[in-house]
Amino acid sequence: MGDSGDEATAIREVCLRAREASFDLSALSRARKDAALRAIADALQAHASAIVGANATDLERARQDGTSAALIDRLAITPERLAAIADAVREVAELPDPVGEVLRGYTLPNGLQIRQLRVPLGVVGMIYEARPNVTVDAAALCLKSGNAVLLRGSSSAYNSNTVLVDVMRAALADTDVPADAINLVPGTSHESVKYLMTARGLVDVLIPRGGAGLIASVVEGSTVPVIETGVGNCHVYVDQHANQDMAIDILVNSKTQRVSVCNAAETFLVHEAIAEEFLPRALAALHDRGVTVHGDGRLAP
Repeated sequence: MGDSGDEATAIREVCLRAREASFDLSALSRARKDAALRAIADALQAHASAIVGANATDLERARQDGTSAALIDRLAITPERLAAIADAVREVAELPDPVGEVLRGYTLPNGLQIRQLRVPLGVVGMIYEARPNVTVDAAALCLKSGNAVLLRGSSSAYNSNTVLVDVMRAALADTDVPADAINLVPGTSHESVKYLMTARGLVDVLIPRGGAGLIASVVEGSTVPVIETGVGNCHVYVDQHANQDMAIDILVNSKTQRVSVCNAAETFLVHEAIAEEFLPRALAALHDRGVTVHGDGRLAP
């Protein structure tokens, strides 16, 4: 982008367009929203070459910058991963429509009915790190729930995210969902994040998705309401009554199937009643897959 004033103006314009789109989107039926989601899924696969090509540009820049192999893996989009992303959008289309769901209610003695219903929030801002699949996941979930979305991914995935958003917006052209229901926040500077974080009145809620530093900076610096997510710590617990062969398969799979994802296992817990018998088998299986295990004196020989 140009100077900070131009960037701020561009972001404000995107927010305003998202606000207008949110009014139309909130009134749409499930059938119309689901049709739009299926159109997005089809378009992602139809434009696989362009998406993978843009991602290759991001990957090359990441390698030149000395980015770690794990982060590069998070950034990468292969044709197979793109097909899985499209399938996930179709799965969102199959979910029940949350809009209009009655959570609770009662009738007063005078006959007045009180109901608590699920309704769209309006405009949701997503601030997230490297993984470009989040661009599609967030857009699909917001569309399903009747919310317009503002997507602010990391600069490392900017080319990938730009093409993904372009493809999704184009897919909406022949649907009842306005294209401005899905928006990429302009700019790659830290200032662009700050503009989004302070767009109170234009953005209804922000959701940060990433490491502890990102989450803390959004929570502490936003004037827009924030839904705070945790950084996570994925556990595998093996009970004393567990099938030990199955437990080892689950443990190895949960840690090594794809180590870069945020739901890979990080903590391994074993019931003390089987620790002496089970731990040597489990540690050997992890060692065979190149996993380093950290433990206290009870674990280390």
